[in-house]
This record gives sequence, C-alpha cells and structure tokens, in this order.
Amino acid sequence: MPTRGNLPEALVQAGIALLDEDGTEALSLRRIAARAGVSHAAPAHHFGGLPGLKTAMAIRGFQQFQQHLMAARDAVPADAPPFQRLSTVADAYVRFAGMRTGLFQLMFDQLAASDPDLLHTALGSYLLIKELCAPFVDGRPAVAVETAVWSLTHGYAALNLDRPRPSDTQVATSALVDALRLIID
Repeated sequence: MPTRGNLPEALVQAGIALLDEDGTEALSLRRIAARAGVSHAAPAHHFGGLPGLKTAMAIRGFQQFQQHLMAARDAVPADAPPFQRLSTVADAYVRFAGMRTGLFQLMFDQLAASDPDLLHTALGSYLLIKELCAPFVDGRPAVAVETAVWSLTHGYAALNLDRPRPSDTQVATSALVDALRLIID
C-alpha cells in the first residue's frame, strides 16, 4: 500500500495504468483509488477531484512523450540529414499515440484546461518540433513551417487512432514521410 508521501504518485501511476488498459472512459476516482489500493476519498483529497488528477496524469504523459521523442531524435546520427531526424521523430510521435492511445488522448484533451504546469510541460514537445523544423524554414515564417509539420504529424496520429492500423507499419510511416516532404520542399 502506498505511503502518504508517495500517494499522489501512486494515484497518477494507477490512473495511467487504467488508461493504458481500458481507455479514457475507464477513469473514475473510485477505480483509480481501487487500483492504487487506497480509499476512494484519497484522489479527491490530493488532486481536488478527477480534473486535477487528469491534469497530473497529462503532465506525466507529456514528460513520457517528450522522452520518447527525444530518444528517437538522439537515435539518429548527428551527421544524418535533417529530414531523417524530422521524419524519425514524426514516426515516434505516431507510434507513441498508437502505443499509449488513452494517455495520448488525455494529454491533448487536458490542454484545454489551461493549467500552467501542463502548458509548460507540453511546450517541451513543441520546442523539439521547432528545433527539428529549423533547417527547413528557408525564408518562410518559422512558425508556419512548425505549425504545418506539427499539425500534419498530430493529425496523422489522431486519424490513425480512429481506424484499423495497416498491417505494415512501414506503409503507414511512408505515407507520413511523403506528406512531410510536401510541406518541407
């Protein structure tokens, strides 16, 4: 059973585990508390209710998301072409959404809550996209290139959540890479 000091962490972990197993519809204070092995009043006490707990879970999700994207970026040799780095991270973005569907949906749903800590944490992912887009600005407004790449990648990830995945993930990735080339060129 979690101790008082680590109870908020245990609740966040329990909530994310429920998301991974059963999706966003599975989230309730009672289910999360039961999963964490604590009183059903504990989540409300520590987070003020389900919205506060969801925000904490979304913050953790963005931390994991950013680590996932940075690991993909760092796996590409430093001397590789910039497009290889960008397309590798875009693929990692889509794969994270597919592997962690409930968490991914919660992360972006919670952004509407405008929690400053959540917005700050989410900004890290955008800054990584910004970094990867820098070589492709070529006199165009940087924010336009960044927005186009992020919108395409996020939209592609979101669309793939709502339909059966192709059996060949290389085909799916190839379509995203081809679309990115249209934006970058």
